[in-house]
Amino acid sequence: MHKILVVDDERSILDLLEMILKREQFQVATASDGKSAMALLDSFNPDLVLLDIMLPDTNGHDLCREMTKKRRVPIIMLTAKNDIIDKVIGLELGADDYITKPFDTRELIARIKAVLRRLEKNEAEDRRILTHLDLAVDLENRTVMKGGNPVELTLKEYELLVILMKNPRKVFSREELLQLVWGYDFMGDTRAVDICVTRLRKKIEDDSSNPKHIITVYGFGYRFGGV
Repeated sequence: MHKILVVDDERSILDLLEMILKREQFQVATASDGKSAMALLDSFNPDLVLLDIMLPDTNGHDLCREMTKKRRVPIIMLTAKNDIIDKVIGLELGADDYITKPFDTRELIARIKAVLRRLEKNEAEDRRILTHLDLAVDLENRTVMKGGNPVELTLKEYELLVILMKNPRKVFSREELLQLVWGYDFMGDTRAVDICVTRLRKKIEDDSSNPKHIITVYGFGYRFGGV
């Protein structure tokens, strides 16, 4: 049974989501502030987090950053806002999806299940280590090393890196990467790919302006290494 942590400062929203998620056979824990949410991240060990932006002791963007630094847990942001800037910030900080209140509960459940399916697929991958120059990715332990030093990646950064490394020299369009990493039912656009690549390059490249790992194919998309 998958475990979902719901973080929202509105009791009515927490109660509604808890009822809906339990009906879908999820195990649920709820928190109404950032401090409680971080405590449950450790004690409840959720498979996915539904995270509201507006919280009494912090904001969802800061909490998203803190959570993804501590654990590679998928996060779907919940917010009453519908501003593209909020969506971009959430994606930059490692959120996996974004849904605006008021939301259709069927759509929310579909998105949750899509994220969890992608996570399970990744966990079922073969056990091997991918390498390129000074970069090494251990698929079994989901760790990334650069020059022998650990690199902390968000879930989406990790998934994007693995797809590219498993297909060296293959050129992927932004649309292909959006579908492979975020899923067919993701409601964002291809800017999410560019944002993720930019973040990833800062972590794995010696010089992000002159990348050796993730190469831009102008007018099309990206490829990993090679010529």
